[in-house]
Amino acid sequence: PLLWLVITGNTPTIKSKKTIKQRFLKLLPCCTPSVAASVSQYSVEDDFELSTVCHRPEGLDKLQEQTKFTKKELQVLYRGFKNECPSGVVNEETFKTIYSKFFPQGDSGAYAHFLFEAFDTNKNGSVSFEDFVIGLSIILRGTINDRLNWAFNLYDLNKDGCITKEEMMDIMKSIYDMMGKYTYPCMQDEAPREHVESFFQKMDRNNDGVVTIDEFIESCQKDENIMQSMQLFDNVI
Repeated sequence: PLLWLVITGNTPTIKSKKTIKQRFLKLLPCCTPSVAASVSQYSVEDDFELSTVCHRPEGLDKLQEQTKFTKKELQVLYRGFKNECPSGVVNEETFKTIYSKFFPQGDSGAYAHFLFEAFDTNKNGSVSFEDFVIGLSIILRGTINDRLNWAFNLYDLNKDGCITKEEMMDIMKSIYDMMGKYTYPCMQDEAPREHVESFFQKMDRNNDGVVTIDEFIESCQKDENIMQSMQLFDNVI
């Protein structure tokens, strides 16, 4: 939602805000009712399972210190993560497969790749439970600056400290591919480029053809719609 709002300038309606939250919850199998209901069962059984997975996560106390989740929330998140990734880590192909289930009408592969890269902070080709919850904590519970920095890192594909039109075009195309060709209203072929131009008109304050982190944060903080969109995730879980 933040990316879409930053690029298009469209403000989510009350109905779409609810839909955004519902979709985000869908993208987190760990937040389903069946998993949430099982939190009370987290005990010796979970300790045994933690010791048998290929990658054993950090202790919940340490993760609680590193994130803004409570111990109970971390237990819920771990159960969901373990259900999808029994080995304790997820590689890119598995991540793409999981993500594709929620966008059957389109091709989510490219966008899932960019998202995976953002979660894979160690650049070792896999996302552990620690990687997942630390990133999720920033998105859901981080300060405005934390969230904007995370978003900028997602869009800065080659991690050189600035966003080019080519990078933003790749992101926009991946979003349109993910949404599919049968959306309503029907999207025109030139729409991604138009949105990229709109993004740069808003963000590239010195007109040098790239958007720096300072330009990005300053522009977002001055945009009331973007600031309101940040609040969409405050009470997701």
